[in-house]
Amino acid sequence: MQIVREAAEGVSTSELAERFEVTSRAVRYVLKADAERQTDAAIPVSAVSVKVTAAELEALDAVLAKAGIESRAEGLRRLIQAAGGVFVPDAQMAAEMARYRASLHEVGNGVAQIAKQMTRANRQGQGAGGGTSAEFTELRLAQMRGLARFILDSADEIDLLLRRRRDVMQLEATAALREFAHAAE
Repeated sequence: MQIVREAAEGVSTSELAERFEVTSRAVRYVLKADAERQTDAAIPVSAVSVKVTAAELEALDAVLAKAGIESRAEGLRRLIQAAGGVFVPDAQMAAEMARYRASLHEVGNGVAQIAKQMTRANRQGQGAGGGTSAEFTELRLAQMRGLARFILDSADEIDLLLRRRRDVMQLEATAALREFAHAAE
């Protein structure tokens, strides 16, 4: 959380990375994960009311029933979210995937830090040939870096998958909004 606080105070990513002995990419992931955590924790606090005719209300109820939406409040919430480009009908799946992606980032950053420490140990003569039983050969370092890259790339792939799915759902939301508009006519 110190990284988040200092970033909010205007400290640059590269300065934070150097100060906390992590990569700039790790700092960006921490900041992104914090922003997503805040978004996920958002609690609805505002109410919206609107007056409609009986025919408009019937048309709304028909479209909601056809879409399998059980309440008017949920239907309106989805329309508002669609207007903001955040149409996500399966919030539970999205939250689980976001947690999975964040976990992968944590593991990847941990592996990257292990590789960084191995490199530091080699430079200080504590690795291969340095008198300790742990041999941090270039091959092992390369393997650790490769593992870190694989884990971070996997997390990026999950993020891309979610973004593509959201884009598809956004198109579906746009179609639903058109249907609402035509139902009102």
